Formats: sequence, structure tokens, C-alpha cells
Amino acid sequence: MMDSDQNNDITGTSRYEADKKPGNGNRLFIWGIIIGALTGVALVLSFLIIRGDISFADKEEIVSEETENRLAEVNGIINTYYYKAVNDEDLQNGVVKGFVEGLDDPYSRYMTKEEYEQVLIDTYGNYAGIGATLTQDKSTKEVSVVKVYDDSPAKKAGIEKGDIIVSAGEYTARDMELSDFVQHIRGEKGTPVSLVILHKGEQKSMDVVRDDVIIPSVDHRMLDDEIGYIIIGDFAANTKDEFVEALDDLRAKGAKAIVYDLRDNTGGLVDSVTQILDVLLPEGTLVYMLDNKGKKTEYTSEENSRVDMPAAVLVNSQTASASEIFAGAVRDFDYATLIGTKTFGKGVVQNTLPVSDGGAVRLTIATYYTPKGECIHEKGIEPDIELEYEYTGDINGKEYQYDKDSQVKKAMEVLKKEIKD
Repeated sequence: MMDSDQNNDITGTSRYEADKKPGNGNRLFIWGIIIGALTGVALVLSFLIIRGDISFADKEEIVSEETENRLAEVNGIINTYYYKAVNDEDLQNGVVKGFVEGLDDPYSRYMTKEEYEQVLIDTYGNYAGIGATLTQDKSTKEVSVVKVYDDSPAKKAGIEKGDIIVSAGEYTARDMELSDFVQHIRGEKGTPVSLVILHKGEQKSMDVVRDDVIIPSVDHRMLDDEIGYIIIGDFAANTKDEFVEALDDLRAKGAKAIVYDLRDNTGGLVDSVTQILDVLLPEGTLVYMLDNKGKKTEYTSEENSRVDMPAAVLVNSQTASASEIFAGAVRDFDYATLIGTKTFGKGVVQNTLPVSDGGAVRLTIATYYTPKGECIHEKGIEPDIELEYEYTGDINGKEYQYDKDSQVKKAMEVLKKEIKD
């Protein structure tokens, strides 16, 4: 249960950034840039504009005469000496962007109208794609396929995991960041995108017709006769229903313990993660938040839906934000064993607030705390069992071998003992 109608964004690290990619990229499930129509995503917008609560200062209080003079002087220098033609709108947007950047908060930013519209498309799935997950090498900028979804345009076109995407239309992957490149793969449903790919070293050209693609945020399987495995890719609007379905299926198959995999899960919705925790945990506080006025927003669970079975939770340096709410709650409730490496350390919450020019400000609005009152921001959560990821199986194999994953293997060892006890 929760005592707030806010639907806050607590997304952690950006999946667009190649340098954020963790070391265990050969796992079966990698949640990167998804090229397809999302039914729910980690990044969510909360339109919480109550004009009576927002104070607009006079122009003089924000931009002093001295600041105006400095801007005018710099503008004159640019107009006189800059080597290319100057776009005044770009400069003006830069002023506003810089104003928000003055907060020195990596999670707060101003978005132009065009940027905000793209966020809305990404969030609500108003686009079509090919149904593949891509990643980009930090040094070479090479874009490769890490997952192809069933019944997707990519699957039908013969694209496979490990293929290299060289170009989309006239745009070359290595010439831009992945976040920009994927925009040239997405497009209107039913329209083709011309791709050049490297498949097992052979270059191929193909036209792939874009379509709506439903991307699940939860997957599951039995690891053996007694232990089930659930991976949560992000905490989206539909994640709780997918989670309950997965949990019910594993219990019907005889699972006596569960491994919950939150590695590389960079966050999502407060409502989503707390709804899942409400299913698992007994009555109590799951997480609470404090805003700049000291107002407390508390999310709680009820006793009637507790899942009483041994559990382990896998975490790593990219387990962030909503995933850290999950990890912090199960730790403080002494519900599960945390295995892996220290989590990212994002303990703040954002809201996205539209502004009159059609753009929006994404702003950090609160700090959140674990049930026992710990702020994990810029600290992260230490696992109960510290263990680096190592995969000893065939990295080129199509089928992931879970018993070759050091962290999954350790979780199974821990749970086997708890089942016997």
C-alpha cells in the first residue's frame, strides 16, 4: 500500500551509456536499448503540476543585471567570432539547460519540446521497431545485438544474437551514440528500415518492416527440481502482473526457493517495486521518502500476501534505484540473502514537470530511505555475500548455462542449505 498518488521515476543509470555497461554482459537476459514498442518502461513521467504550490520568482530575482550583461557580452563574442552560423534557439535552450545544470544534480535536466516529445514516445510506446536489444562498445562504437524477441520483425528477418548492426538507412552506427542511432531504427509501424548487418563475418543488407513489439520486463524458469529463477529487467507498469504470473508458475512446478535476479536492473516505478514487495513481505514499511519540506511519503505492505520461502537476490554495480528499494527492503526484513557486488547507490526520486514552452524539467524531488531508515544515495548496498561475476561456460553458446554463472551457482548453494534446514 502507499499513501501517495505520485507515480515517481526512480530510474537509475542510463541504458544508453556504453560506459555504464556491467561486466556480465554474456548472461541470457541483458536489458539494454530495446528497439520496439514498450508497454511499460523504467522511465516514467509524473505530471504533478499544482500551480498553487509552485512559486515563480520575478525576473530580477533569477537573472540579475550583471548576468544579463554577461550573456549579452558572450553572445556578442559568439556572433562575431564563432566559425559557423549561430542558431539563436539553440543558444536560448542552452541557457535554460545550463540553468538547471547549475543544480549540479546528474538526474535533473531541462528538455526541449523535441526532446520531451521523444521521451513521451519512449515512455508510452508510440513508435514501432524491430524487436531487438542492442548494446554499443565504448571504445569502438560497434553496435551489436544481444537479444532478439520472439515473433519480432528482427526474428523474422533472420537477425540473431551477436550480429553487428553496421548502419540503418544512411546512418552509420559508429558515427553516433547508441541513443541517437536507435532513433533511426525506430519509425512508423509498417514502414521499412534498411539495415546493413554483419552476420558471422558476412555483410548483409536487408529491409526490415517495423512493427509494434511487446517487451516483457520479467522472465523466469526452474534452475533445478527445487529452485526457481526470476529475472526482473525493470520495474514498469506491467511488471507486477508479470511477476505474479512467473511466481505462480514456478510454485506450481514445485519451486521451494527462488532466486531473484536484479543485476543490471537500473530502476523504474516506485509503485511497481512496492507492489511486488507487498506480495513478498509481511506487514511493514517498505520505503519512505522525504522532500525538501520534510514531508514524508511512506509505502507499506500488508500481511495477507506474504510469500514464505527461502530467497536470494542477485545484485551488481548496475542494480540501481527501484532495484535498490527492493534490495534494501528484503535486507531490512531479513527476507533474502543478497549475493553479488555493491549496488549503484541512487537514493533519490525524480518527477518530470512540463513547462509552458512545450518542454519539461526532470527534477529530483525527494530522498528515499530503506525500512530501517538508511539513505543509500552515493553509497549503495553491500551484499551479504560479496562475489564477482564469472561465467565459465561457452560465451559463444546460444543457450546460457546457469550453473556456469558464479553468482547464480552461489545462490543455489545457499538456497539448497536453507531448503534442507
